[in-house]
Amino acid sequence: MDIDQILRTAAQHDASDIHIVAGHPPVMRVHTVMTPMDAPVVTPEAALNIVRHMASKEALANFEKTKDSDFSYAVQGLGRYRVNAHMQRGVVGIAMRAVKSKVPPLAKLSMPEVIGRLTYLPRGLVLVTGETGSGKSTTLAAMIQAMNERYQKHIITLEDPTEYIFESHHSLIEQRELGQDMPSFASALKHALRQDPDIILVGEMRDLDTTALAMTAAETGHLVLSTLHTVNASQTVERIIDMYPSGQQNQIRAMLANTLQAVVSQTLFKRVDQPGMVPAVEVLLCTPAVRNIIREARTFEIANVIETNRALGMRSLDASIAELYFNGMIDRDDAIASAAYPEKLERQLAA
Repeated sequence: MDIDQILRTAAQHDASDIHIVAGHPPVMRVHTVMTPMDAPVVTPEAALNIVRHMASKEALANFEKTKDSDFSYAVQGLGRYRVNAHMQRGVVGIAMRAVKSKVPPLAKLSMPEVIGRLTYLPRGLVLVTGETGSGKSTTLAAMIQAMNERYQKHIITLEDPTEYIFESHHSLIEQRELGQDMPSFASALKHALRQDPDIILVGEMRDLDTTALAMTAAETGHLVLSTLHTVNASQTVERIIDMYPSGQQNQIRAMLANTLQAVVSQTLFKRVDQPGMVPAVEVLLCTPAVRNIIREARTFEIANVIETNRALGMRSLDASIAELYFNGMIDRDDAIASAAYPEKLERQLAA
């Protein structure tokens, strides 16, 4: 089975994801909808051969050892893909995410204007959060590119795997990939602090060591960008605090209050006015009031602070969803299904 031809077919349909599971034909996700491809059923041998064809020696060894492996794959003239190979029911499964070859400018992402302002921050921690497939990597790449075109700085990205490939413009950009260039995010981040960076992108704050080092880097004068799999700002703050033992949490609240600059939480919607996707975005900016809330463990007040500070550029997820709906961009049922407060939003949309 020719994986490159499968990927070309998927690209013709503007698919964001391709899934290959033994016993089924390949399936592609086109604007959130899973669609079987007109191709033969994949045999277990064919699925394993696809992994062997795409994976590096290191990635293949990791797959054989752990039954899971993340790596990237490129097709000449087509593009790059983020790949996860895994086992399910004793046979190989493959999930592939298409990575756009060109970093889109922030202005093309339908993001609120305040996101562009975050690229002017000199230091601190900026988190872009959301579920898998919500566009976090694209938003971060666009922010890095904006800084690359504006500043003469040293930017280091730590990724799993490397997605967008940057070209150094005014800034010098180094990109390190987990497994190929570094053994772990924590190890790479510790050494990055000795590599004279101005801006550090950490692909994901997935464990305590990485989170602690990211906050230390932000506290010592670097601008740190990273992601978490959380759905809103208050959950993001609590997730970070909960990573630490209870005896350290007050200290970490104080540290996070000092270093956090913003939380951007994204949810992608299928557009109804034209083909494509559009994000609903919650934005929390760390004003003095927000820093006090974090320090004093009153994160339940964050939602109210967002609602009452729209003039500063903050916005709630439901306000963003409502705006998309009233602009005719998304479906009513989709809007209500993804709302933080579905009943309240339903009343608002009916008004």
